[in-house]
Amino acid sequence: MIALHEVSKVFNQGQPNECRALREVSLRLERGGITVFKGPSGSGKTTLLTLIGCLARPTAGRITLDGRLLSNLPERFLTEVRRHTFGFVFQQFNLIRGLTVLDNVMLPAYPLGKPHRELRDGARALLDRFGLGAKADSRVEWLSGGEAQRTALARALINDPAVLIADEPTANLDSALSREVLALLGELATQGRTVLISSHDPLVFEAVQVDRIIELHDGRMVGDSRC
Repeated sequence: MIALHEVSKVFNQGQPNECRALREVSLRLERGGITVFKGPSGSGKTTLLTLIGCLARPTAGRITLDGRLLSNLPERFLTEVRRHTFGFVFQQFNLIRGLTVLDNVMLPAYPLGKPHRELRDGARALLDRFGLGAKADSRVEWLSGGEAQRTALARALINDPAVLIADEPTANLDSALSREVLALLGELATQGRTVLISSHDPLVFEAVQVDRIIELHDGRMVGDSRC
Protein backbone atom coordinates (compact mmCIF):
# COMPACT_ATOMS: atom_id res chain seq x y z
CA MET A 1 0.00 0.00 0.00
CA ILE A 2 1.24 3.48 -0.95
CA ALA A 3 0.20 6.46 1.15
CA LEU A 4 0.78 10.16 0.58
CA HIS A 5 0.24 12.69 3.36
CA GLU A 6 0.05 16.38 2.43
CA VAL A 7 2.62 15.99 -0.34
CA SER A 8 3.75 19.13 -2.16
CA LYS A 9 6.34 19.67 -4.87
CA VAL A 10 7.88 23.04 -5.75
CA PHE A 11 10.34 23.47 -8.60
CA ASN A 12 12.91 26.31 -8.54
CA GLN A 13 11.87 27.17 -4.99
CA GLY A 14 12.58 30.77 -4.03
CA GLN A 15 13.40 31.73 -7.61
CA PRO A 16 11.45 34.10 -9.91
CA ASN A 17 10.37 31.08 -11.97
CA GLU A 18 9.14 29.09 -8.95
CA CYS A 19 6.49 26.54 -9.91
CA ARG A 20 4.17 24.81 -7.43
CA ALA A 21 3.47 21.55 -9.22
CA LEU A 22 1.67 19.75 -6.36
CA ARG A 23 -0.16 21.18 -3.37
CA GLU A 24 -0.82 19.13 -0.21
CA VAL A 25 -1.99 15.92 -1.90
CA SER A 26 -3.11 13.15 0.47
CA LEU A 27 -4.27 9.73 -0.75
CA ARG A 28 -3.97 5.98 -0.23
CA LEU A 29 -3.35 3.52 -3.05
CA GLU A 30 -4.17 -0.08 -2.19
CA ARG A 31 -2.52 -3.04 -3.89
CA GLY A 32 -3.87 -4.22 -7.23
CA GLY A 33 -6.13 -2.65 -9.83
CA ILE A 34 -5.71 0.27 -12.19
CA THR A 35 -5.77 3.85 -10.92
CA VAL A 36 -5.84 6.68 -13.43
CA PHE A 37 -4.65 10.20 -12.61
CA LYS A 38 -6.73 12.54 -14.72
CA GLY A 39 -6.19 16.20 -15.51
CA PRO A 40 -5.11 18.72 -18.15
CA SER A 41 -1.50 19.41 -19.03
CA GLY A 42 0.18 21.07 -16.06
CA SER A 43 -2.22 19.63 -13.50
CA GLY A 44 0.54 17.71 -11.70
CA LYS A 45 -0.14 14.16 -12.94
CA THR A 46 3.38 13.34 -14.10
CA THR A 47 4.97 15.03 -11.10
CA LEU A 48 2.83 12.93 -8.76
CA LEU A 49 3.84 9.72 -10.51
CA THR A 50 7.54 10.61 -10.35
CA LEU A 51 7.21 11.16 -6.59
CA ILE A 52 5.32 7.90 -6.05
CA GLY A 53 7.92 6.04 -8.13
CA CYS A 54 10.86 7.51 -6.16
CA LEU A 55 12.19 9.34 -9.23
CA ALA A 56 12.01 12.61 -7.27
CA ARG A 57 11.47 13.76 -3.71
CA PRO A 58 8.62 15.87 -2.38
CA THR A 59 9.32 19.39 -1.17
CA ALA A 60 6.99 18.75 1.77
CA GLY A 61 4.86 15.90 3.09
CA ARG A 62 5.41 12.15 3.49
CA ILE A 63 5.24 9.15 1.17
CA THR A 64 5.17 5.62 2.59
CA LEU A 65 5.26 2.17 1.01
CA ASP A 66 3.76 -0.59 3.18
CA GLY A 67 4.37 1.66 6.17
CA ARG A 68 7.99 2.40 5.30
CA LEU A 69 8.81 6.08 4.94
CA LEU A 70 10.29 6.69 1.48
CA SER A 71 10.55 10.45 1.25
CA ASN A 72 13.53 10.72 3.63
CA LEU A 73 15.50 7.64 2.55
CA PRO A 74 19.15 8.15 1.46
CA GLU A 75 19.49 7.99 -2.33
CA ARG A 76 21.21 4.59 -2.40
CA PHE A 77 18.28 2.98 -0.54
CA LEU A 78 15.76 4.86 -2.66
CA THR A 79 17.44 3.48 -5.78
CA GLU A 80 17.04 -0.08 -4.46
CA VAL A 81 13.35 0.49 -3.70
CA ARG A 82 12.87 1.92 -7.19
CA ARG A 83 14.59 -1.01 -8.92
CA HIS A 84 12.75 -3.73 -7.02
CA THR A 85 9.29 -2.20 -6.61
CA PHE A 86 8.50 -0.02 -9.63
CA GLY A 87 8.43 -0.45 -13.38
CA PHE A 88 8.12 2.62 -15.60
CA VAL A 89 6.60 3.23 -19.03
CA PHE A 90 7.51 6.75 -20.09
CA GLN A 91 5.41 8.85 -22.45
CA GLN A 92 8.14 8.98 -25.12
CA PHE A 93 9.08 5.33 -24.38
CA ASN A 94 12.80 6.27 -23.85
CA LEU A 95 13.99 3.23 -25.80
CA ILE A 96 17.70 3.29 -26.68
CA ARG A 97 18.18 3.71 -30.41
CA GLY A 98 20.85 1.51 -31.95
CA LEU A 99 20.09 -1.36 -29.57
CA THR A 100 17.84 -4.30 -30.30
CA VAL A 101 14.42 -4.80 -28.79
CA LEU A 102 15.83 -7.61 -26.62
CA ASP A 103 18.72 -5.47 -25.36
CA ASN A 104 16.35 -2.63 -24.45
CA VAL A 105 14.14 -4.95 -22.42
CA MET A 106 17.14 -6.39 -20.56
CA LEU A 107 18.73 -3.05 -19.63
CA PRO A 108 16.95 -2.32 -16.30
CA ALA A 109 17.89 -5.74 -14.93
CA TYR A 110 21.66 -5.51 -15.39
CA PRO A 111 22.27 -3.71 -12.04
CA LEU A 112 20.59 -6.62 -10.22
CA GLY A 113 23.33 -9.00 -11.35
CA LYS A 114 21.17 -11.80 -12.73
CA PRO A 115 22.96 -14.48 -14.79
CA HIS A 116 22.91 -13.37 -18.41
CA ARG A 117 21.17 -16.49 -19.70
CA GLU A 118 18.42 -16.21 -17.09
CA LEU A 119 17.98 -12.53 -17.92
CA ARG A 120 17.86 -13.16 -21.66
CA ASP A 121 15.34 -15.99 -21.28
CA GLY A 122 13.14 -13.81 -19.07
CA ALA A 123 13.26 -10.96 -21.59
CA ARG A 124 12.39 -13.28 -24.48
CA ALA A 125 9.45 -14.67 -22.49
CA LEU A 126 8.10 -11.15 -21.98
CA LEU A 127 8.49 -10.34 -25.67
CA ASP A 128 6.64 -13.53 -26.58
CA ARG A 129 3.89 -12.60 -24.13
CA PHE A 130 3.41 -9.25 -25.87
CA GLY A 131 3.59 -10.67 -29.38
CA LEU A 132 7.09 -9.33 -30.06
CA GLY A 133 9.12 -12.53 -30.13
CA ALA A 134 9.85 -12.14 -33.84
CA LYS A 135 11.12 -8.59 -33.22
CA ALA A 136 13.65 -9.47 -30.50
CA ASP A 137 16.69 -8.89 -32.70
CA SER A 138 15.31 -5.85 -34.51
CA ARG A 139 16.58 -2.37 -33.68
CA VAL A 140 13.99 -0.34 -31.80
CA GLU A 141 13.97 2.49 -34.36
CA TRP A 142 12.39 0.04 -36.82
CA LEU A 143 9.34 -0.56 -34.61
CA SER A 144 5.83 0.81 -35.12
CA GLY A 145 4.27 2.94 -32.39
CA GLY A 146 2.33 0.00 -30.97
CA GLU A 147 5.39 -2.25 -31.02
CA ALA A 148 7.47 0.41 -29.29
CA GLN A 149 4.79 0.78 -26.59
CA ARG A 150 4.70 -2.98 -26.00
CA THR A 151 8.51 -3.07 -25.88
CA ALA A 152 8.42 -0.34 -23.22
CA LEU A 153 5.90 -2.41 -21.25
CA ALA A 154 8.09 -5.50 -21.46
CA ARG A 155 11.09 -3.48 -20.27
CA ALA A 156 9.07 -2.13 -17.34
CA LEU A 157 8.25 -5.68 -16.25
CA ILE A 158 11.72 -7.24 -16.53
CA ASN A 159 12.38 -6.87 -12.78
CA ASP A 160 8.92 -8.21 -11.89
CA PRO A 161 7.77 -4.99 -10.16
CA ALA A 162 4.79 -4.85 -7.83
CA VAL A 163 3.83 -1.41 -9.16
CA LEU A 164 3.72 -0.39 -12.83
CA ILE A 165 3.70 3.36 -13.56
CA ALA A 166 2.67 4.48 -17.06
CA ASP A 167 2.77 8.15 -18.08
CA GLU A 168 0.22 8.84 -20.85
CA PRO A 169 0.45 5.27 -22.23
CA THR A 170 -2.01 5.93 -25.08
CA ALA A 171 -0.76 9.39 -26.08
CA ASN A 172 1.02 8.22 -29.25
CA LEU A 173 -1.44 5.52 -30.29
CA ASP A 174 -4.63 5.29 -32.31
CA SER A 175 -7.81 4.04 -30.64
CA ALA A 176 -7.32 0.40 -31.63
CA LEU A 177 -3.78 0.27 -30.27
CA SER A 178 -4.90 2.19 -27.17
CA ARG A 179 -7.49 -0.47 -26.41
CA GLU A 180 -4.85 -3.15 -26.95
CA VAL A 181 -2.50 -1.50 -24.43
CA LEU A 182 -5.33 -1.04 -21.92
CA ALA A 183 -6.18 -4.72 -22.24
CA LEU A 184 -2.55 -5.63 -21.49
CA LEU A 185 -2.54 -3.31 -18.46
CA GLY A 186 -5.81 -4.85 -17.29
CA GLU A 187 -4.28 -8.32 -17.53
CA LEU A 188 -1.34 -7.18 -15.39
CA ALA A 189 -3.72 -5.73 -12.78
CA THR A 190 -5.71 -8.97 -12.55
CA GLN A 191 -2.43 -10.74 -11.79
CA GLY A 192 -2.05 -8.60 -8.66
CA ARG A 193 0.09 -5.71 -9.85
CA THR A 194 -0.77 -2.14 -8.98
CA VAL A 195 -1.04 -0.11 -12.19
CA LEU A 196 -0.88 3.68 -11.99
CA ILE A 197 -1.60 5.70 -15.15
CA SER A 198 -1.54 9.40 -15.93
CA SER A 199 -3.80 10.39 -18.81
CA HIS A 200 -6.02 13.01 -20.37
CA ASP A 201 -7.45 10.47 -22.87
CA PRO A 202 -11.25 9.93 -22.57
CA LEU A 203 -10.79 6.40 -23.92
CA VAL A 204 -8.74 5.59 -20.81
CA PHE A 205 -11.30 7.05 -18.39
CA GLU A 206 -14.07 4.96 -19.97
CA ALA A 207 -12.06 1.70 -20.11
CA VAL A 208 -13.62 -1.24 -18.29
CA GLN A 209 -10.20 -2.14 -16.88
CA VAL A 210 -9.98 1.05 -14.78
CA ASP A 211 -10.89 0.77 -11.09
CA ARG A 212 -10.34 4.31 -9.82
CA ILE A 213 -9.96 7.80 -11.26
CA ILE A 214 -8.21 10.58 -9.33
CA GLU A 215 -8.57 14.05 -10.80
CA LEU A 216 -5.95 16.78 -10.42
CA HIS A 217 -6.16 20.48 -11.23
CA ASP A 218 -3.44 23.06 -10.66
CA GLY A 219 -1.55 20.61 -8.45
CA ARG A 220 -4.49 19.85 -6.18
CA MET A 221 -6.55 16.67 -5.92
CA VAL A 222 -10.12 17.68 -6.84
CA GLY A 223 -11.81 14.33 -7.48
CA ASP A 224 -11.66 10.67 -6.48
CA SER A 225 -14.12 8.16 -7.94
CA ARG A 226 -14.36 4.38 -8.01
CA CYS A 227 -15.39 2.74 -11.24
